[in-house]
Amino acid sequence: MLNSKQRAFLRSMSNGLDTVFQIGKNGISDNTIAQFNDYLTAKELVKVNVLKSEDQTPAMTAQIIAEKTGADVVSVTGRRFVLYRKSSKLEKEGKSLLLPER
Repeated sequence: MLNSKQRAFLRSMSNGLDTVFQIGKNGISDNTIAQFNDYLTAKELVKVNVLKSEDQTPAMTAQIIAEKTGADVVSVTGRRFVLYRKSSKLEKEGKSLLLPER
């Protein structure tokens, strides 16, 4: 669970990120979740765009993906959202994001 200071830090980090995934009319499949898991393990922070053809709101889509991947929703702005999950792989390599203390 992220506190407001950590969430603000991650939001500022995500400003420079490009959108990596797009969720559209096909929705959230097992393959999509597997891709999110792989990406979060490699990068920890991901920006996603929800197309207008998606039936659910971006906030609902973000919450579903976060629950299935064990990630935290950093922000939902318009049709985009940002997810964060600490990566043990990156932590072992010393490349993990250092979040502000609580």
